[in-house]
Amino acid sequence: MFKTAIQSVPTAKAGKTRDRILQAALALFRQEGFESATMREVAEKAGVATGAAYYYYPSKEAIVMDFYRLSFEQMQPKLEAALERTEGPEAGLRELIRVKLLQFQPNRAVLRALLRNGADPAQPVSPFSSETREIRERDIEWFRRMLETCDLRIPRDLKPHLPGLLWFFQMGVILFWVTDESPQQNQTERLLAHASKLIAGLIRFSALPFMRPLRKTVLQLVEIVKGA
Repeated sequence: MFKTAIQSVPTAKAGKTRDRILQAALALFRQEGFESATMREVAEKAGVATGAAYYYYPSKEAIVMDFYRLSFEQMQPKLEAALERTEGPEAGLRELIRVKLLQFQPNRAVLRALLRNGADPAQPVSPFSSETREIRERDIEWFRRMLETCDLRIPRDLKPHLPGLLWFFQMGVILFWVTDESPQQNQTERLLAHASKLIAGLIRFSALPFMRPLRKTVLQLVEIVKGA
């Protein structure tokens, strides 16, 4: 476990100092990688004493967690707008994920630097860790809201699991995007467009009687993943 960043700052100056440390750390993560960068280097780049850096952020992991939280809060009105301007599961799924890609575009290299740690749920900065559970659950809620706004008949056994499955699909798209070397990550855009259409079709077909065996297999896989 690690301590989180200091939760309150008494002055605007302190807030600016914390932001300067955060931006310096993100720049170092892009340049050197997450594992190679040190808190001392972060402090030097931010122009503050090492002790001051530790005051605001007790660890590099705390910096990443603050980066996640700030990014997620900034996305909330954008996600709301995405749902308001779209209809149907295909457009809704595609636009919710696009919001994430646009939000993280300036820090795509930071996410790439976090890949090794991000894949391991035991690492605090992983999107699958217990430390990021609150953000993850709030994000899954957006997929639940998207499904509720669609005129879809979703089987009762699949309905509680579907938002989480869509979130896992999103993480796969983000992983592809982080490593996508095509111009402007055009391959990711193609993947998202085609996969969203496919998933929307599968959701619609999921309620048909002949889909019951496949649905059962999917739910069994969900239980295996949850129990891992």
